[in-house]
Amino acid sequence: MASLCCLTLALGAASAAAQDPAAGNAQGDLSVTIYNGGQSLVQDIRQISFPAGRTRQEFPDVSAQIRPQTVSFSAADTAIVEQNFDYDLLSPNALMQKAVGETVTLLRINPATGAETRERAKVLAVNGGVVLEIGSRIEILRDDGLPVRVIFDKIPPNLRAKPTLSITVESKSAGTRPATLSYLTGGLGWAADYVSLYDENAGTIDVQGWVTLTNTTGTTFNRARTLLVAGTPSAGNAASSGGVYRPRPAAPGELRRAGTETAPREQLGDYYLYPLAERTTIANAQTKQVSFLDVAKVPAQKIYEYTVAGFNNMTEPQSAASVIKFSSSAQGGLGDALPAGTVRFYQRGLRGDPQFIGESRIGHTPMGSELGLKTGDAFDVKVKATVVSRERRSPSIWRSSMSYLLTSARPQPVTIDLVQRGLDWYWDDTRILTESRKSERLDSDGTRWRVTVPANGETTITATFETRY
Repeated sequence: MASLCCLTLALGAASAAAQDPAAGNAQGDLSVTIYNGGQSLVQDIRQISFPAGRTRQEFPDVSAQIRPQTVSFSAADTAIVEQNFDYDLLSPNALMQKAVGETVTLLRINPATGAETRERAKVLAVNGGVVLEIGSRIEILRDDGLPVRVIFDKIPPNLRAKPTLSITVESKSAGTRPATLSYLTGGLGWAADYVSLYDENAGTIDVQGWVTLTNTTGTTFNRARTLLVAGTPSAGNAASSGGVYRPRPAAPGELRRAGTETAPREQLGDYYLYPLAERTTIANAQTKQVSFLDVAKVPAQKIYEYTVAGFNNMTEPQSAASVIKFSSSAQGGLGDALPAGTVRFYQRGLRGDPQFIGESRIGHTPMGSELGLKTGDAFDVKVKATVVSRERRSPSIWRSSMSYLLTSARPQPVTIDLVQRGLDWYWDDTRILTESRKSERLDSDGTRWRVTVPANGETTITATFETRY
Protein backbone atom coordinates (compact mmCIF):
# COMPACT_ATOMS: atom_id res chain seq x y z
CA MET A 1 0.00 0.00 0.00
CA ALA A 2 1.73 3.17 -1.21
CA SER A 3 0.32 5.43 1.48
CA LEU A 4 2.00 3.41 4.21
CA CYS A 5 5.51 3.32 2.82
CA CYS A 6 6.67 6.33 4.86
CA LEU A 7 5.26 5.12 8.19
CA THR A 8 7.16 3.76 11.14
CA LEU A 9 5.16 1.35 13.31
CA ALA A 10 5.68 1.47 17.08
CA LEU A 11 4.40 -0.93 19.74
CA GLY A 12 4.81 -1.32 23.46
CA ALA A 13 7.51 -3.83 24.37
CA ALA A 14 5.21 -5.72 26.70
CA SER A 15 2.54 -6.05 24.01
CA ALA A 16 5.02 -7.41 21.45
CA ALA A 17 6.43 -9.89 23.94
CA ALA A 18 2.96 -11.13 24.76
CA GLN A 19 2.50 -12.21 21.13
CA ASP A 20 5.82 -14.02 20.88
CA PRO A 21 5.20 -17.75 20.21
CA ALA A 22 6.20 -20.19 22.90
CA ALA A 23 9.99 -20.21 22.89
CA GLY A 24 10.06 -23.72 24.32
CA ASN A 25 8.34 -25.15 21.25
CA ALA A 26 11.07 -24.19 18.80
CA GLN A 27 12.25 -26.47 16.00
CA GLY A 28 13.84 -29.68 17.22
CA ASP A 29 15.34 -32.69 15.48
CA LEU A 30 14.46 -32.06 11.81
CA SER A 31 14.24 -34.48 8.90
CA VAL A 32 13.24 -33.15 5.47
CA THR A 33 12.40 -35.31 2.46
CA ILE A 34 12.29 -33.28 -0.76
CA TYR A 35 10.70 -34.58 -3.94
CA ASN A 36 11.10 -33.28 -7.47
CA GLY A 37 8.25 -30.93 -8.27
CA GLY A 38 8.28 -28.86 -5.07
CA GLN A 39 6.54 -31.13 -2.55
CA SER A 40 8.32 -32.09 0.66
CA LEU A 41 7.75 -34.01 3.88
CA VAL A 42 8.92 -32.31 7.08
CA GLN A 43 9.30 -34.34 10.28
CA ASP A 44 10.14 -32.38 13.42
CA ILE A 45 10.67 -33.86 16.90
CA ARG A 46 10.29 -31.05 19.45
CA GLN A 47 10.66 -31.12 23.23
CA ILE A 48 7.34 -29.86 24.62
CA SER A 49 6.46 -28.98 28.22
CA PHE A 50 2.91 -30.31 28.63
CA PRO A 51 0.78 -29.24 31.60
CA ALA A 52 -1.77 -31.77 32.72
CA GLY A 53 -5.20 -31.31 31.11
CA ARG A 54 -6.21 -29.30 28.07
CA THR A 55 -3.79 -26.69 26.68
CA ARG A 56 -3.02 -25.02 23.38
CA GLN A 57 0.51 -25.59 22.15
CA GLU A 58 1.97 -23.25 19.52
CA PHE A 59 4.57 -24.39 17.01
CA PRO A 60 6.44 -21.53 15.34
CA ASP A 61 8.87 -21.94 12.45
CA VAL A 62 6.67 -24.17 10.32
CA SER A 63 6.41 -23.69 6.58
CA ALA A 64 4.12 -20.91 5.38
CA GLN A 65 3.11 -23.30 2.58
CA ILE A 66 2.15 -26.12 4.92
CA ARG A 67 -0.75 -28.30 3.83
CA PRO A 68 -2.74 -28.23 7.10
CA GLN A 69 -4.79 -31.31 6.20
CA THR A 70 -1.57 -33.39 6.14
CA VAL A 71 -0.41 -32.47 9.66
CA SER A 72 0.30 -35.39 11.98
CA PHE A 73 1.09 -34.87 15.68
CA SER A 74 1.95 -37.50 18.26
CA ALA A 75 3.26 -37.45 21.82
CA ALA A 76 3.05 -39.95 24.65
CA ASP A 77 -0.05 -39.68 26.88
CA THR A 78 -1.41 -36.85 24.71
CA ALA A 79 -4.48 -36.62 22.48
CA ILE A 80 -5.29 -33.96 19.86
CA VAL A 81 -8.46 -31.92 20.31
CA GLU A 82 -8.08 -29.26 17.60
CA GLN A 83 -5.44 -27.74 15.33
CA ASN A 84 -5.16 -24.35 13.60
CA PHE A 85 -2.67 -22.83 11.21
CA ASP A 86 -2.20 -19.07 11.49
CA TYR A 87 -0.58 -17.76 8.30
CA ASP A 88 -1.79 -14.13 8.50
CA LEU A 89 1.68 -12.65 8.95
CA LEU A 90 2.58 -9.42 10.68
CA SER A 91 3.36 -6.60 8.24
CA PRO A 92 2.66 -2.85 8.08
CA ASN A 93 -0.20 -3.40 5.64
CA ALA A 94 -1.73 -6.27 7.61
CA LEU A 95 -1.42 -4.33 10.87
CA MET A 96 -3.22 -1.32 9.41
CA GLN A 97 -5.92 -3.53 7.84
CA LYS A 98 -6.60 -5.14 11.23
CA ALA A 99 -6.77 -1.71 12.88
CA VAL A 100 -9.97 -0.69 11.04
CA GLY A 101 -12.44 0.41 13.73
CA GLU A 102 -9.66 0.73 16.31
CA THR A 103 -7.96 3.85 17.71
CA VAL A 104 -4.28 4.55 17.09
CA THR A 105 -1.90 7.38 17.93
CA LEU A 106 -0.43 9.65 15.25
CA LEU A 107 2.96 11.11 16.08
CA ARG A 108 3.88 14.03 13.82
CA ILE A 109 7.19 15.89 13.78
CA ASN A 110 7.49 19.48 12.60
CA PRO A 111 10.40 19.45 10.14
CA ALA A 112 11.26 23.08 10.93
CA THR A 113 11.27 22.94 14.73
CA GLY A 114 11.48 19.21 15.47
CA ALA A 115 8.48 19.55 17.81
CA GLU A 116 6.35 16.43 18.28
CA THR A 117 2.54 16.39 18.41
CA ARG A 118 0.36 13.40 19.25
CA GLU A 119 -3.25 12.83 18.26
CA ARG A 120 -5.61 9.95 18.79
CA ALA A 121 -7.27 8.80 15.56
CA LYS A 122 -9.83 6.16 14.67
CA VAL A 123 -9.05 4.11 11.54
CA LEU A 124 -12.19 4.20 9.38
CA ALA A 125 -11.00 2.45 6.20
CA VAL A 126 -7.92 1.12 4.42
CA ASN A 127 -8.90 0.94 0.74
CA GLY A 128 -6.11 2.29 -1.44
CA GLY A 129 -5.32 4.72 1.37
CA VAL A 130 -5.92 5.20 5.09
CA VAL A 131 -9.00 7.19 6.18
CA LEU A 132 -8.88 8.50 9.76
CA GLU A 133 -11.34 10.19 12.10
CA ILE A 134 -9.49 12.71 14.26
CA GLY A 135 -11.85 14.50 16.64
CA SER A 136 -14.52 16.11 14.51
CA ARG A 137 -12.61 15.92 11.22
CA ILE A 138 -11.95 13.21 8.62
CA GLU A 139 -8.40 13.03 7.33
CA ILE A 140 -6.58 10.92 4.75
CA LEU A 141 -3.13 9.72 5.77
CA ARG A 142 -1.09 10.84 2.80
CA ASP A 143 2.33 9.79 1.59
CA ASP A 144 3.56 13.42 1.45
CA GLY A 145 7.06 12.91 2.84
CA LEU A 146 6.30 14.46 6.22
CA PRO A 147 7.55 12.50 9.25
CA VAL A 148 4.58 10.57 10.65
CA ARG A 149 4.50 7.54 12.90
CA VAL A 150 1.44 5.42 13.62
CA ILE A 151 1.56 3.95 17.12
CA PHE A 152 -0.58 0.88 17.74
CA ASP A 153 -1.65 -0.12 21.24
CA LYS A 154 -1.36 -3.86 20.57
CA ILE A 155 -0.87 -6.52 17.95
CA PRO A 156 -4.11 -8.24 16.88
CA PRO A 157 -4.14 -11.78 18.28
CA ASN A 158 -4.41 -13.45 14.87
CA LEU A 159 -1.33 -11.76 13.38
CA ARG A 160 1.91 -13.70 13.71
CA ALA A 161 5.52 -12.72 13.20
CA LYS A 162 6.05 -16.18 11.70
CA PRO A 163 3.73 -18.88 10.34
CA THR A 164 2.47 -20.68 13.44
CA LEU A 165 0.69 -23.98 13.91
CA SER A 166 -1.35 -24.29 17.10
CA ILE A 167 -2.66 -27.57 18.43
CA THR A 168 -5.05 -27.99 21.34
CA VAL A 169 -4.16 -31.16 23.23
CA GLU A 170 -5.38 -33.15 26.20
CA SER A 171 -2.45 -34.39 28.29
CA LYS A 172 -2.82 -37.12 30.89
CA SER A 173 0.21 -35.93 32.85
CA ALA A 174 2.48 -32.92 33.20
CA GLY A 175 6.08 -33.03 32.01
CA THR A 176 8.48 -32.39 29.16
CA ARG A 177 8.55 -35.08 26.48
CA PRO A 178 9.21 -35.37 22.75
CA ALA A 179 6.40 -34.66 20.32
CA THR A 180 6.60 -35.55 16.64
CA LEU A 181 5.16 -33.08 14.14
CA SER A 182 5.05 -34.00 10.46
CA TYR A 183 3.44 -32.38 7.43
CA LEU A 184 3.64 -31.98 3.67
CA THR A 185 4.55 -28.59 2.26
CA GLY A 186 5.26 -26.79 -0.96
CA GLY A 187 8.09 -24.32 -1.41
CA LEU A 188 11.00 -26.75 -1.04
CA GLY A 189 12.50 -28.10 -4.24
CA TRP A 190 15.61 -29.57 -5.72
CA ALA A 191 17.10 -30.24 -9.11
CA ALA A 192 20.32 -31.70 -10.39
CA ASP A 193 22.86 -29.57 -12.22
CA TYR A 194 25.79 -31.09 -14.06
CA VAL A 195 29.03 -29.36 -15.01
CA SER A 196 30.81 -31.25 -17.82
CA LEU A 197 34.27 -30.48 -19.16
CA TYR A 198 34.65 -31.96 -22.65
CA ASP A 199 38.10 -32.83 -24.02
CA GLU A 200 37.71 -33.25 -27.76
CA ASN A 201 41.28 -34.44 -28.35
CA ALA A 202 41.10 -37.13 -25.66
CA GLY A 203 37.47 -37.98 -26.38
CA THR A 204 36.44 -37.73 -22.69
CA ILE A 205 34.33 -35.67 -20.32
CA ASP A 206 34.74 -34.85 -16.63
CA VAL A 207 31.38 -34.52 -14.88
CA GLN A 208 30.48 -32.94 -11.56
CA GLY A 209 26.91 -33.36 -10.34
CA TRP A 210 25.38 -30.81 -7.99
CA VAL A 211 22.13 -30.88 -6.08
CA THR A 212 20.55 -27.42 -6.12
CA LEU A 213 18.15 -26.84 -3.20
CA THR A 214 15.65 -23.98 -3.11
CA ASN A 215 13.53 -22.81 -0.18
CA THR A 216 10.61 -20.40 -0.52
CA THR A 217 8.57 -21.73 2.43
CA GLY A 218 8.97 -18.62 4.58
CA THR A 219 10.94 -20.46 7.27
CA THR A 220 14.43 -21.85 7.80
CA PHE A 221 15.04 -25.53 8.54
CA ASN A 222 18.02 -25.73 10.89
CA ARG A 223 20.48 -28.61 10.78
CA ALA A 224 18.06 -30.93 9.04
CA ARG A 225 18.74 -34.46 7.93
CA THR A 226 17.94 -34.07 4.24
CA LEU A 227 16.83 -36.81 1.87
CA LEU A 228 16.26 -36.09 -1.82
CA VAL A 229 13.90 -38.30 -3.81
CA ALA A 230 14.41 -38.51 -7.58
CA GLY A 231 10.81 -38.75 -8.70
CA THR A 232 7.46 -37.02 -8.41
CA PRO A 233 4.67 -38.87 -6.57
CA SER A 234 1.44 -38.84 -8.56
CA ALA A 235 -1.06 -36.11 -7.79
CA GLY A 236 -3.78 -37.51 -10.04
CA ASN A 237 -4.44 -39.51 -13.16
CA ALA A 238 -3.71 -38.07 -16.56
CA ALA A 239 -6.54 -38.23 -19.06
CA SER A 240 -6.02 -40.62 -21.93
CA SER A 241 -6.65 -39.55 -25.49
CA GLY A 242 -8.68 -41.64 -27.87
CA GLY A 243 -8.83 -41.78 -31.62
CA VAL A 244 -6.26 -43.04 -34.10
CA TYR A 245 -4.19 -39.88 -34.51
CA ARG A 246 -0.50 -40.73 -34.61
CA PRO A 247 1.81 -37.82 -33.72
CA ARG A 248 4.87 -37.47 -35.89
CA PRO A 249 7.88 -38.98 -34.06
CA ALA A 250 10.34 -36.31 -33.04
CA ALA A 251 14.02 -35.98 -33.77
CA PRO A 252 16.34 -38.04 -31.55
CA GLY A 253 16.07 -36.96 -27.93
CA GLU A 254 18.65 -36.87 -25.16
CA LEU A 255 18.08 -40.46 -23.98
CA ARG A 256 19.19 -42.66 -26.90
CA ARG A 257 18.90 -45.98 -25.07
CA ALA A 258 17.47 -46.58 -21.59
CA GLY A 259 19.80 -48.38 -19.22
CA THR A 260 19.16 -51.70 -17.52
CA GLU A 261 21.71 -51.47 -14.70
CA THR A 262 20.69 -51.01 -11.06
CA ALA A 263 22.48 -48.08 -9.46
CA PRO A 264 24.17 -48.62 -6.06
CA ARG A 265 21.70 -46.35 -4.30
CA GLU A 266 18.89 -46.79 -1.80
CA GLN A 267 15.45 -46.94 -3.36
CA LEU A 268 12.00 -46.04 -2.09
CA GLY A 269 9.49 -47.93 -4.20
CA ASP A 270 10.25 -46.82 -7.75
CA TYR A 271 12.30 -43.79 -6.72
CA TYR A 272 16.04 -43.38 -6.13
CA LEU A 273 17.18 -41.68 -2.93
CA TYR A 274 19.98 -39.16 -2.65
CA PRO A 275 20.67 -38.47 1.07
CA LEU A 276 22.96 -35.58 1.93
CA ALA A 277 25.98 -36.86 3.86
CA GLU A 278 25.70 -34.28 6.66
CA ARG A 279 22.96 -32.28 8.31
CA THR A 280 22.41 -29.01 6.54
CA THR A 281 20.58 -25.76 7.23
CA ILE A 282 18.14 -24.89 4.43
CA ALA A 283 17.63 -21.17 4.89
CA ASN A 284 14.53 -19.39 3.63
CA ALA A 285 14.95 -17.57 0.30
CA GLN A 286 18.19 -19.45 -0.28
CA THR A 287 19.65 -21.56 -3.07
CA LYS A 288 22.14 -24.16 -1.84
CA GLN A 289 24.32 -26.55 -3.84
CA VAL A 290 25.74 -29.86 -2.63
CA SER A 291 27.96 -32.19 -4.68
CA PHE A 292 26.75 -35.75 -5.35
CA LEU A 293 28.77 -36.87 -8.42
CA ASP A 294 32.40 -36.39 -9.46
CA VAL A 295 33.70 -38.55 -12.32
CA ALA A 296 36.70 -37.94 -14.59
CA LYS A 297 37.82 -39.25 -17.98
CA VAL A 298 34.49 -40.71 -19.10
CA PRO A 299 34.63 -41.75 -22.78
CA ALA A 300 32.64 -39.35 -24.96
CA GLN A 301 32.21 -38.71 -28.67
CA LYS A 302 31.09 -35.62 -30.54
CA ILE A 303 29.02 -36.12 -33.66
CA TYR A 304 26.73 -33.95 -35.77
CA GLU A 305 23.06 -34.63 -36.38
CA TYR A 306 20.41 -33.26 -38.69
CA THR A 307 16.78 -34.35 -39.16
CA VAL A 308 14.88 -33.73 -42.41
CA ALA A 309 11.19 -33.53 -41.50
CA GLY A 310 9.66 -34.48 -44.88
CA PHE A 311 10.22 -34.54 -48.62
CA ASN A 312 10.68 -30.82 -49.25
CA ASN A 313 13.22 -28.51 -50.83
CA MET A 314 15.41 -26.53 -48.48
CA THR A 315 16.02 -22.99 -49.77
CA GLU A 316 19.45 -22.84 -48.13
CA PRO A 317 21.78 -25.13 -46.16
CA GLN A 318 21.02 -25.54 -42.48
CA SER A 319 23.41 -26.10 -39.57
CA ALA A 320 23.73 -29.58 -38.14
CA ALA A 321 23.37 -29.98 -34.39
CA SER A 322 26.52 -30.61 -32.36
CA VAL A 323 25.92 -33.58 -30.05
CA ILE A 324 28.08 -35.15 -27.34
CA LYS A 325 27.40 -38.84 -26.72
CA PHE A 326 28.37 -40.76 -23.57
CA SER A 327 27.10 -43.47 -21.23
CA SER A 328 25.92 -43.66 -17.63
CA SER A 329 26.95 -47.33 -17.27
CA ALA A 330 29.19 -48.67 -14.53
CA GLN A 331 31.81 -49.75 -17.07
CA GLY A 332 33.00 -46.94 -19.31
CA GLY A 333 30.43 -44.43 -18.15
CA LEU A 334 29.36 -42.21 -15.27
CA GLY A 335 28.43 -45.20 -13.13
CA ASP A 336 25.27 -43.80 -11.55
CA ALA A 337 21.59 -43.11 -12.04
CA LEU A 338 21.17 -39.47 -13.04
CA PRO A 339 18.32 -37.42 -11.57
CA ALA A 340 16.64 -34.97 -13.93
CA GLY A 341 18.47 -31.70 -14.43
CA THR A 342 20.53 -29.51 -16.71
CA VAL A 343 23.90 -30.56 -18.15
CA ARG A 344 26.18 -27.64 -19.00
CA PHE A 345 29.18 -28.33 -21.20
CA TYR A 346 32.52 -26.53 -21.15
CA GLN A 347 35.60 -26.97 -23.33
CA ARG A 348 39.08 -25.54 -22.95
CA GLY A 349 40.06 -22.91 -25.50
CA LEU A 350 43.51 -22.28 -26.92
CA ARG A 351 44.46 -20.34 -23.76
CA GLY A 352 43.50 -23.30 -21.58
CA ASP A 353 40.48 -21.67 -19.93
CA PRO A 354 37.19 -23.60 -19.86
CA GLN A 355 34.60 -21.92 -22.07
CA PHE A 356 30.85 -22.60 -22.10
CA ILE A 357 29.74 -24.41 -25.29
CA GLY A 358 26.11 -25.26 -24.57
CA GLU A 359 23.62 -27.00 -22.32
CA SER A 360 20.89 -29.61 -22.51
CA ARG A 361 18.28 -30.97 -20.13
CA ILE A 362 17.89 -34.63 -19.20
CA GLY A 363 15.08 -36.51 -17.49
CA HIS A 364 15.53 -39.17 -14.82
CA THR A 365 18.08 -41.49 -16.42
CA PRO A 366 18.78 -45.05 -15.24
CA MET A 367 22.32 -46.33 -15.00
CA GLY A 368 23.58 -47.97 -18.17
CA SER A 369 21.85 -45.50 -20.49
CA GLU A 370 23.29 -43.99 -23.63
CA LEU A 371 22.82 -40.23 -23.99
CA GLY A 372 23.30 -37.79 -26.82
CA LEU A 373 23.12 -34.18 -25.62
CA LYS A 374 22.91 -31.28 -28.02
CA THR A 375 25.26 -28.41 -27.21
CA GLY A 376 24.25 -26.13 -30.08
CA ASP A 377 24.22 -25.72 -33.86
CA ALA A 378 27.45 -26.11 -35.78
CA PHE A 379 28.88 -23.01 -37.42
CA ASP A 380 30.52 -24.78 -40.36
CA VAL A 381 28.78 -28.15 -40.78
CA LYS A 382 25.74 -27.82 -43.06
CA VAL A 383 23.04 -29.96 -44.67
CA LYS A 384 20.83 -29.16 -47.66
CA ALA A 385 18.01 -31.45 -48.85
CA THR A 386 16.73 -31.14 -52.43
CA VAL A 387 13.77 -32.78 -54.18
CA VAL A 388 15.32 -33.99 -57.45
CA SER A 389 12.01 -35.27 -58.85
CA ARG A 390 8.49 -36.20 -57.78
CA GLU A 391 6.05 -38.15 -59.93
CA ARG A 392 2.63 -39.68 -59.49
CA ARG A 393 2.76 -43.39 -60.35
CA SER A 394 -0.93 -44.11 -59.67
CA PRO A 395 -3.86 -42.45 -57.87
CA SER A 396 -2.41 -43.66 -54.55
CA ILE A 397 1.35 -43.87 -55.21
CA TRP A 398 3.93 -41.07 -55.38
CA ARG A 399 7.66 -41.48 -56.04
CA SER A 400 10.14 -38.89 -54.71
CA SER A 401 13.86 -38.70 -55.43
CA MET A 402 15.92 -36.81 -52.83
CA SER A 403 19.47 -35.52 -52.76
CA TYR A 404 21.27 -34.51 -49.56
CA LEU A 405 24.40 -32.36 -49.68
CA LEU A 406 26.53 -32.51 -46.52
CA THR A 407 29.38 -29.98 -46.26
CA SER A 408 32.06 -29.26 -43.67
CA ALA A 409 34.58 -26.42 -43.42
CA ARG A 410 36.35 -28.07 -40.49
CA PRO A 411 40.04 -29.06 -40.86
CA GLN A 412 39.34 -32.66 -39.80
CA PRO A 413 36.77 -35.25 -40.94
CA VAL A 414 33.40 -35.11 -39.16
CA THR A 415 30.65 -37.68 -38.64
CA ILE A 416 27.07 -36.64 -39.42
CA ASP A 417 23.94 -38.61 -38.56
CA LEU A 418 21.43 -37.64 -41.24
CA VAL A 419 17.85 -38.66 -40.39
CA GLN A 420 14.95 -38.63 -42.86
CA ARG A 421 11.53 -38.46 -41.18
CA GLY A 422 8.05 -38.65 -42.71
CA LEU A 423 8.07 -42.29 -43.81
CA ASP A 424 4.91 -43.14 -41.86
CA TRP A 425 2.60 -40.16 -41.46
CA TYR A 426 -1.16 -40.30 -40.91
CA TRP A 427 -2.44 -42.91 -43.42
CA ASP A 428 0.53 -43.04 -45.78
CA ASP A 429 3.35 -45.56 -45.88
CA THR A 430 6.75 -44.88 -47.45
CA ARG A 431 9.46 -47.34 -48.40
CA ILE A 432 12.96 -46.79 -49.76
CA LEU A 433 13.40 -48.01 -53.35
CA THR A 434 17.04 -47.03 -53.87
CA GLU A 435 19.77 -45.29 -51.86
CA SER A 436 23.39 -44.42 -52.61
CA ARG A 437 24.51 -45.87 -49.28
CA LYS A 438 22.77 -48.16 -46.84
CA SER A 439 20.71 -46.48 -44.13
CA GLU A 440 19.59 -47.81 -40.76
CA ARG A 441 15.85 -47.87 -40.17
CA LEU A 442 15.18 -46.24 -36.77
CA ASP A 443 11.43 -46.87 -36.60
CA SER A 444 8.40 -46.86 -38.86
CA ASP A 445 8.78 -43.14 -39.53
CA GLY A 446 12.52 -42.61 -39.92
CA THR A 447 15.78 -43.86 -41.34
CA ARG A 448 19.36 -42.73 -40.68
CA TRP A 449 22.57 -42.47 -42.66
CA ARG A 450 25.83 -42.17 -40.71
CA VAL A 451 28.20 -40.28 -42.97
CA THR A 452 31.83 -39.26 -42.61
CA VAL A 453 32.46 -35.97 -44.41
CA PRO A 454 36.12 -35.37 -45.30
CA ALA A 455 38.04 -32.39 -43.95
CA ASN A 456 37.09 -29.21 -45.81
CA GLY A 457 34.90 -31.30 -48.06
CA GLU A 458 31.42 -32.46 -48.96
CA THR A 459 29.43 -35.66 -49.47
CA THR A 460 26.20 -36.30 -51.36
CA ILE A 461 23.58 -38.94 -50.56
CA THR A 462 20.72 -39.81 -52.91
CA ALA A 463 17.62 -41.87 -52.26
CA THR A 464 14.29 -42.67 -53.93
CA PHE A 465 11.12 -43.13 -51.85
CA GLU A 466 7.74 -44.55 -52.81
CA THR A 467 4.72 -43.36 -50.80
CA ARG A 468 1.36 -45.13 -50.74
CA TYR A 469 -1.67 -43.18 -49.52
